Amino acid sequence: MSKSRLVVGLIINPFAGLGGAVALKGSDGKETRERAFALGAEPRAQQRVQQALTLLKPYAEQIQFVTCAGAMGADTLTQLGFDFSIAYTPNGDESSAEDTQQAVDALQRQAIDLLLFAGGDGTARDVFKAIDEQQLVLGIPAGVKIHSGVYAVSPKAAGRVVERIINGQLSSLKHADVMDIDEELFRRGKVKARRFGEMLIPAELEYVQAVKMGGVESDELVLADIAAEIIERTDDHYLVMGSGSTVAAIMEDMGLDNTLLGVDWVHNETVLANDLTENELFEKVSAQAPGTIKLVITVIGGQGHILGRGNQQLSARILRHIGRENIWLVATKAKLEALKGRPLLIDSGDEQLDQEWSGLIAVITGYHDEVLVRLQSID
Repeated sequence: MSKSRLVVGLIINPFAGLGGAVALKGSDGKETRERAFALGAEPRAQQRVQQALTLLKPYAEQIQFVTCAGAMGADTLTQLGFDFSIAYTPNGDESSAEDTQQAVDALQRQAIDLLLFAGGDGTARDVFKAIDEQQLVLGIPAGVKIHSGVYAVSPKAAGRVVERIINGQLSSLKHADVMDIDEELFRRGKVKARRFGEMLIPAELEYVQAVKMGGVESDELVLADIAAEIIERTDDHYLVMGSGSTVAAIMEDMGLDNTLLGVDWVHNETVLANDLTENELFEKVSAQAPGTIKLVITVIGGQGHILGRGNQQLSARILRHIGRENIWLVATKAKLEALKGRPLLIDSGDEQLDQEWSGLIAVITGYHDEVLVRLQSID
C-alpha cells in the first residue's frame, strides 16, 4: 500500500447511539438494541461519520481508507465517494463487539496511520481490547455515553484533526483514558464509571512556554526536557545514538562522551563504543534480539532529513534489524515549525525501506510531549 497517502482505518459501530433518543441510556447488548428498534429508534452512527468525513472530501486524493464491509464502514465511504479497501467482513448480519475487535486487528495489519472509529464508550472499550499500544486512534462521537477522552468533541472536530494531519500541521500526541459506566446501574440513576486503560490520540497542539520564548536559554530547557524523557524511557535497552546537537545534548545530560558527527553505542548509561562504522555497528546490532535496541536520532534543521544525511552509518540492514517502531525521533518544536509544514525526509539508500517507513511518525519534543509529523521518502 502506498504511503504517499494518509492511510486511515475506519470502523463504525452501526448501533452506536441507538438507545439515546428512546431513553435507554445506551445501546450495549443485542437485547437493548432490539428494544430500541421496537421503540422506533433509528441508527445515526453513519450520519455522524458522514459529518466528520465530508470535511475531508477536498483531500480525497491524499487519503486511502481501509475499512470493514457494509454498515461498519464501506457503505458510508461509498456514499461519500472515497477510495477504500475492505480488510474485514462481519461474521453475521449484525455486527458485534467481537467484530469490532477483529476489525481492529485486521486494519492494523494494513499499516494504517490512524484508526478512526465511531461509537460510544462501549465501542472505545472494544477497540482498546485489540489496539496496539502505539497505534494512533481517534473516536468520532456517535454513542449515548461519551465519558472516554479518546473522542473528538464533535464529528466535525474529528474531521478537522485529520485535516490538520494532512496539511502537515503539528499534531500533539497524548494518551487519553478509555472510560465506561455500568448501563444497568445508569438506568437506575446510579453512575459508576470505570477506567479501562489508555489509547494514543492526536490532541490540540500546546506549546510549552520555553519553546515560545525562543533564545538560547529556552532551547537549553527544551533539550533538557527531551533528555529527561529519553532517560526515563530507557530500561535495559541498547541505544544507538545518532549524530547532531540534539542527540549530543541527551548524551551530555547522561554524562557521556558523544561523537557529534558520528554514531555511538550505549547501554545502561555507559558508552560501550564511540564513532562506529557501519560494519562495526551492524556487528553489535545484529548480536541483539529485535526490540532490545532503540535508535535515537534527530532532524537536520532547515532540511528535515532524519536518515541519509550525516548518519550514513545507519544502513538499511541496520535499520531493518532495529525496526521503525524502535526509533526515538527527537527535535524541538521550533526546529519542526521551521520546516513550515514540509514533511520529514528519509533517504536510506534503499527505496523499498524508504517507502515502507514513510507515513506518520511521533517526534519527542519535550518531557512527556510528542507531536505527529509526516515522514516521506525522496522521489
